[in-house]
Amino acid sequence: MEPALLSPAAYKFLHIPTALFAFLIPLVGMCAFTYIMKRRIDPLLKAAPDNRFDRILARLWTVAKIWLAQWRQPRYMMAGVIHIFIFAGFLILSIRSTTLVIIGFWESFTFPGFSGTLGHVYNVFKDFAATWVLIACVVAAIRRGIFRPERYAVPAQYGKDHTGEAVFVLALISTLMISESLFEATLAAAQIQQLQPAEFVAPGTLAWLFRNMLIDEPIARLQSMHITAYFIHDLTFFFFLCFLPLGKHFHVITSLFNVFFMRLERGNVKPVKHGVSDDQLDDLESFGVKKFEDFTWKHMLDFYSCADCGRCSDNCPANAVKRPLSPRFISIKGRDYAFANYPLGGANVVKDEAYQLIGDIYSEDEIWSCTTCGACEQECPLGIEYIDKIVDLRRGMVDEGNVPQSLQKPLGALEKRGNPWGKMEKKRSEWVKEIAEEVPVKLFEKGATADTLYFVDSISSYDDRMQGIAQATARILSKAGIDFGILGKLEKDSGNEVRRFGEEMLFQDLKAQNTEAILEAGVKRIVTADPHAYNALRKDYENLPPVEHISELIRKEIESGRLPLTAANGDGKVYTYHDPCYLGRHNQLYEDPRRVLDAIPGLTRVEMSRSGDRSFCCGGGGLMLFYEPEEEQRMGVLRVDMAAKAGANVIVTACPFCLVNIEDAIKVAGLEGKMEAIDLCELVAQHLAA
Repeated sequence: MEPALLSPAAYKFLHIPTALFAFLIPLVGMCAFTYIMKRRIDPLLKAAPDNRFDRILARLWTVAKIWLAQWRQPRYMMAGVIHIFIFAGFLILSIRSTTLVIIGFWESFTFPGFSGTLGHVYNVFKDFAATWVLIACVVAAIRRGIFRPERYAVPAQYGKDHTGEAVFVLALISTLMISESLFEATLAAAQIQQLQPAEFVAPGTLAWLFRNMLIDEPIARLQSMHITAYFIHDLTFFFFLCFLPLGKHFHVITSLFNVFFMRLERGNVKPVKHGVSDDQLDDLESFGVKKFEDFTWKHMLDFYSCADCGRCSDNCPANAVKRPLSPRFISIKGRDYAFANYPLGGANVVKDEAYQLIGDIYSEDEIWSCTTCGACEQECPLGIEYIDKIVDLRRGMVDEGNVPQSLQKPLGALEKRGNPWGKMEKKRSEWVKEIAEEVPVKLFEKGATADTLYFVDSISSYDDRMQGIAQATARILSKAGIDFGILGKLEKDSGNEVRRFGEEMLFQDLKAQNTEAILEAGVKRIVTADPHAYNALRKDYENLPPVEHISELIRKEIESGRLPLTAANGDGKVYTYHDPCYLGRHNQLYEDPRRVLDAIPGLTRVEMSRSGDRSFCCGGGGLMLFYEPEEEQRMGVLRVDMAAKAGANVIVTACPFCLVNIEDAIKVAGLEGKMEAIDLCELVAQHLAA
């Protein structure tokens, strides 16, 4: 039986076999794509090394969850659902698109197994996929081009708006869907006209609609439309492929690899240089990132993978208070630099010595404005990392002696006295004097021994207000019958922020002194009420006993019955819990503090609109208490407003830095007497049963 329509492999145009064009288009397209990708890979080959080939099974699971299942997309529901439909359609139609390319010059080609029932089932799915992708593209184009959510906006200082490119790509995708459906529909219409067995076309799909519209068209016209639709699809397919690496839609190609190589742990910081141990840091001639090629290849891949969705900046507290930082543009400016200095045509641009990454691409205030809260990384659906980049840029600035003036004094004090206030080491344990009669606190500095070390850290040791947290913690440990002690003058600052502010050598010194003191104490476990110390001891130190945050210990002691609590006094207080960044996002401790609060009989607790892994940084972490940023409003004030809107009049946190900042924000917001803040340990200590 003669085919209802000639295929592209059998058709002739002006006596020229169209199979020739069907072969040349992919040949030229793939050659152009290969050349473009080679140029895009050039900077990655010059980048700093980065070991991302460990824990393969865990990385494959991350790909399955984050990339394939699009796990993070629904966090922005409408945009996420649209993206999932387009992404799923792309995956389904990838087989069809590849088949179309090949049948242009090899008429009988089918993928193995697709010539029978599986092929028929697949055709139904791909018809529906093409339809929902087209609908999703139309909705996305209207949303992006007309309604334009605020997070897509590009401030003037960051360059051009990318809406035009986004709508253009949606048009290309729509063209692929329409041409593929039209190619199939013309054949089905011709088969029906000639009473031949027709391929099943799923009802309600785009192909079904086109078939019904064309069913009475002359065969000659159907033939022309059939071939035209094929070559429109072929040309659009390869144009699209070569267009992707030219802009923000490069993520269509790189996202799979970027998610595979994304960081598997939170809270830690990359080493100064891959393959260089802490003992070898003195031998390095340069620290951190000072020129573009100092970034690791993974971080350059991050630049390529940014989809410009704005989720990172939408959740960035620094951006919310108008500090000169928008994480989204850390990536975009990096990508723009790579495109400009590693162009598709001509030689790579060699920068002279006067060129500086800090100053020419990124500003100092931009990099120092980051609180390392991790909200950007938590939100990114493509596994883009920001904290390590910012820490590396800070390392480069510190190595050049470029440190904000407001941070010079606390960093100098840390180097001299082991705490940012510059207070005497012997005063580190003075907070014990106020509770000495009721709570026996052992001092390892005097040769005492105990099973548990309470690592106090600097702020709870020296800040008059935060000493209340240390005292409350000691009362809880004693009430639970735990044998514990403190290092006293042997303890140094944990160095969590010292490392994240780029002072790597100072951090290594603090770590060495603390590690020696802890090991000599011979303790079996470490407890701390400071999430920053908790994070550093767990993620930045090695070979220490197990580390617990006090909220974990309190929760276990309450549930075991060893720490009974009295009821709330019914004074009309409504409590809300503020998740500290270094306890929540960086260490996944969300539920323990809430279970402790809920264990207090009669306590009323509400949640703020931003809580859990979407908590909003108060801006007070570590050395940020000393930094003086340019901002329109304080982060803590925004957080206090969120608590008020939730109906709370007491903010509970589990971090001394958060408590300092939130109490100060309550005063700035004019809510003294209406709102109060308290640490979890202080609250529990108030409710300890006699």
